[in-house]
Amino acid sequence: MKKVVSVSLGSSKRDHAVEMNLFGERIKVRRMGTDGSMQKAIRIIGELDGEVDAIGLGGIDLYLITAGKKFVVRDALKMARAAFITPVVDGSGLKNTLERQTIEYLVKEGLLSLPGRRVMLVSAVDRFGMAEAVEEMGAECLFGDVIFALGLPVPIRSLRVLKLVAFTFLPLVCRLPFKLIYPTGEKQDSENPRYSKYFDWAEVIAGDFHFIKRYMPARLDGKVIITNTVTAADVELFRQRGAKMLVTTTPELNGRSFGTNVMEAALVAVSDKPVAQIAPEEYWEVLKKLGWRPRIVRFDVPERELVAVADEKSNRAIQQRENKRDY
Repeated sequence: MKKVVSVSLGSSKRDHAVEMNLFGERIKVRRMGTDGSMQKAIRIIGELDGEVDAIGLGGIDLYLITAGKKFVVRDALKMARAAFITPVVDGSGLKNTLERQTIEYLVKEGLLSLPGRRVMLVSAVDRFGMAEAVEEMGAECLFGDVIFALGLPVPIRSLRVLKLVAFTFLPLVCRLPFKLIYPTGEKQDSENPRYSKYFDWAEVIAGDFHFIKRYMPARLDGKVIITNTVTAADVELFRQRGAKMLVTTTPELNGRSFGTNVMEAALVAVSDKPVAQIAPEEYWEVLKKLGWRPRIVRFDVPERELVAVADEKSNRAIQQRENKRDY
């Protein structure tokens, strides 16, 4: 059995373990939170080195990729360098392609209409593929990188401006202690709705779950949430706040969706290639073979109706296949 561990700067309360199967290969996946302790994360990665098949970096990005330019986050690099044998990934090899495909899937399936829709992406530099997709499809965009990461009430309204800001400030921001720009440890369990007006403006709220959870207001009535790494309790929280629909870019595994770092680590674990030789397109091709679909939770439709719709689609697909055979 392959072993994959995600070492996260997030809260240990969110730790979880599951087993999954990829192409007949059993994989044990485990998340280990360090409650914001960089030193503990580095120590755990060092202990896991050579003992597991792949390590994912959780709660932090090793690379921020904007318009094809890659920026390295210094604190994440310290964590990654604690391993000398086991490959370490942060999900960036998979994220941009996967999250762009998520938007395209929602539009194609008629679950989301974007032209003229007000979309807030809480942080776009770590989800540039998603940012490009929503702008290309005609959404009215607000990119909250400066608001939520730097604490400055300066909304960015276009990718052109985002690129300029990113190329100017990311070389400096990536050298800051990561806890200054992202909620880690106990901050992930607390809320600070100081930027409620931006949430109120948006019809669709997308991006990093912990940014959304920390800064969201008491009510999210009628809003669509597109994020990742949610637990069953997080799903219930969105339901209670009045959200219309929740989409996670990674599928559900035993009641929760893991981050892209976990999915990428699992794919690396069963691959016969070194990480440096695996292109993002190869990750995506593997996911397609596995029948990838985003996880979709509709709070505005009773579960029995969703089951009926799913059964109808399944029966229609079967009938179409039968008709093709008859022909």
